Amino acid sequence: MKTNNTNIELIAIGGSAGSLQVILEMIKKIKEKLDFVILLVVHRKAHSNNILQTLLQQFSPVEVIEIEDKTEIQSNKIYIAPADYHLLFENKNLMSLDSSEKMNYSRPSIDVTFKSAAEVYGEKMIGVLLSGANADGVEGLAYIKKNNGKVWIQDPETAEVDYMPKHAVEEIDFDLIIKPDNLADYINQL
Repeated sequence: MKTNNTNIELIAIGGSAGSLQVILEMIKKIKEKLDFVILLVVHRKAHSNNILQTLLQQFSPVEVIEIEDKTEIQSNKIYIAPADYHLLFENKNLMSLDSSEKMNYSRPSIDVTFKSAAEVYGEKMIGVLLSGANADGVEGLAYIKKNNGKVWIQDPETAEVDYMPKHAVEEIDFDLIIKPDNLADYINQL
């Protein structure tokens, strides 16, 4: 797959159990200037503090922001969906939070965010699904693909918990299977 698509405006990365190490390795290697937004939707406990933001910022060459309701979107930033809220895109400039029921036992739900992003960004986004122990994210990837976005999935053989990526590979017409060591390289080529 050719990844030097300059039209990408959003990379939405979803993960659960086993995804943090992949995200940390990616963040350490991404370039300092990104022409797009990276969004992380990671399952965590409902009352998590902002330790994830602090941890990622230690290794990131770009600013890491935990989203609050009505956060304005700016390129060259890494945004994190907060614990216990679904993340929605109002448009390409604004994100909002929602506390409706959990989806796939999760809030934030990767599916909810991927679907919302696909409606706003369409072909200008990439959805990435990493390691995890439930099916959250698979429907969202299908919706991204339906809206002409790109779909990248972690190679299930490299996932600490292969349930999410394995189901995605079996059910989705993906564009790329990634190994954790290569995720930043693909992002940097965009």
